[in-house]
Amino acid sequence: MSSVLRRVLLVLTGVLSLSFYVALAVGFALVASTVLADPPPFALVVAAIVASALALGYLSYRAGAGQILAALDARPVPRERAPRLHERLDAIAARMNVGRPSVYVAALDAPNALAVGARGGGVLVLDHRLARLLRPEELDAILAHELAHLEGYDALVQTLATSVLQTVAGVAFLALLPVGVLLAGVSRAATYLRGRRPDPFPVFLQRTHYRVGQLVALVFLAFTLALRAHSRRRELAADDRAVDVTGDPLALARGLRRIQRASDPYRGLWSSLFVHGEEDPLSRLLATHPPMDDRIDRLRGMADDRRRVPVRAT
Repeated sequence: MSSVLRRVLLVLTGVLSLSFYVALAVGFALVASTVLADPPPFALVVAAIVASALALGYLSYRAGAGQILAALDARPVPRERAPRLHERLDAIAARMNVGRPSVYVAALDAPNALAVGARGGGVLVLDHRLARLLRPEELDAILAHELAHLEGYDALVQTLATSVLQTVAGVAFLALLPVGVLLAGVSRAATYLRGRRPDPFPVFLQRTHYRVGQLVALVFLAFTLALRAHSRRRELAADDRAVDVTGDPLALARGLRRIQRASDPYRGLWSSLFVHGEEDPLSRLLATHPPMDDRIDRLRGMADDRRRVPVRAT
């Protein structure tokens, strides 16, 4: 077969393929217009999707505490085993709008604390080294910080928002699949029209769906960055609430510094022997917590402001 005849056949195949996919697009448009001739209100559809996402998120949130405790192999701490810890926690919880959480201990990756659940039935997980690492006033500040997360329903808000975001991204991807099929077909037909033999259709479809997925992922990333920014704001709000409860910004600053040094093997006595790299901007944007140094500097600034406030004579 001559190259000219081969090219003509490929072009004819392209014309037929393009005609087929145009007809497919018209048929899809006709079916869609028939199905959507009397569609439900757009607001109702959006409300149904969001309500389903919130319901799934809430179920995930309710099951999340047990899953986290199981994953961490956390053990409950009875009052008779750590009476002073329970007394301190009772006193702090009494000063906050939060129910008294259950206390668990676990071997975390670093000396730290985390709170899961909400105001009424929260759970506080402490690393087994934390009580030995911190002074009493520093431990109080860390406990108040974690209880502030329970008080503000921070975990619930983040879980629900993430569930809605994932659901909307999934719906958007499914809605764009027909468009991806059409674009894959048109792209394959265009290759025929250029006189070249194209790759098999599944290859074009995979490429197109990948691009559609990239578009959805880009939108997903934008909302994820917004959620992470909200999480960082809530960390600062929890710091503020802990200071309000304890009245001692420096206690929280010292506690955070001790946790930072114990968590980072490159800090402390031998820190001068290591090169410290700064976090890149994307890592900061995706972080759920503000940089520890920024939080500590902010708390020290709060302490300085408190010292500068004149005391009025009674």
